[in-house]
Amino acid sequence: MIKLILCGSSGKMGRAVTKSIASFCDVRIAAGIDSKTCGNDCFPVFNTPGKVNIDADAIIDFSNPELIDPLINYSLYKKLPMVVCTTGFSDSQIAKIKKAATSIPIFFSGNMSIGINLLIELSKKAAEVLCDSFDIEIVEKHHNQKIDAPSGTALMIANAINSDTGNKYNYVYDRHSYRKKRMPKELGIHSVRGGTIVGEHEVIFAGNNEVLTLSHSAQSKEVFAVGAINAARFIVRQKPGLYNMSDLLK
Repeated sequence: MIKLILCGSSGKMGRAVTKSIASFCDVRIAAGIDSKTCGNDCFPVFNTPGKVNIDADAIIDFSNPELIDPLINYSLYKKLPMVVCTTGFSDSQIAKIKKAATSIPIFFSGNMSIGINLLIELSKKAAEVLCDSFDIEIVEKHHNQKIDAPSGTALMIANAINSDTGNKYNYVYDRHSYRKKRMPKELGIHSVRGGTIVGEHEVIFAGNNEVLTLSHSAQSKEVFAVGAINAARFIVRQKPGLYNMSDLLK
C-alpha cells in the first residue's frame, strides 16, 4: 500500500484527489497539509509540512507556490518523492525544484491530464510540419477563481513548441498594449477567466487562407486527480531525478 501526504488537501483539487483515490486499491492518503486543518474525518491534516508526524511514501502537492520551499525542505529531510502539480511558480522556485530533484525523485507537471500531454505532442508535430508559414496562438480558459495567468498548461504547450523549434519564438501575452502588427517570431498566449470552466486549451496555427486548431477540454477535475495519483504510483519506484507525464506514458 502506497501512503501519500496530500498538500492542499482542503482545496478543490485536494478534495478531488480524496474522492478519486477511493477507486485505487493500492493507494491511500495518510495525512494532509492545509491551513484549514478541521473538517476532515478521512485523515489527519497539519497546517505546515514540519508538523507532519505520519509516515508516508510520497507527497502530492496541489497547494500554492508559497508553500514550495518548506515542502521541498520536508521532502529532502524525509527523502520523500514528490508529485508537484501546483502552477504559478517563479523562475527561482522552479530552479529549487530542479535542484531538489538531484536528491529525490520529483514528478513535475503543470497538467496531469493524459489528453493535454497528447495535445502537447501533437502541437510539437504541427509546429515542425507547418514551420515558418503559420502563426501560432495559444488560448486558455479557466474558472474565475484561478489566480495565475497564463495557466501552467499554456506555458507547457508554448515551451514544448519553442524548445522543439530551436527556441526561436518570443512570447506575447495578450495584445491590448502592443500597438503594432504581429511579428513572424511571436507566439501569442491569451487567458480567459470566467464561471466554472475547469480548463480549456486551444493551439491555433493560422496560415495563408487556412487555420488548424488543436484543442482540449477538461470536463471535471477528476482527470487531474487521477493523473496525480498515477504519477505518485510511478514516482515511488524511481531514482532521484525530474520526471513528467512523458516519462509516465512510456
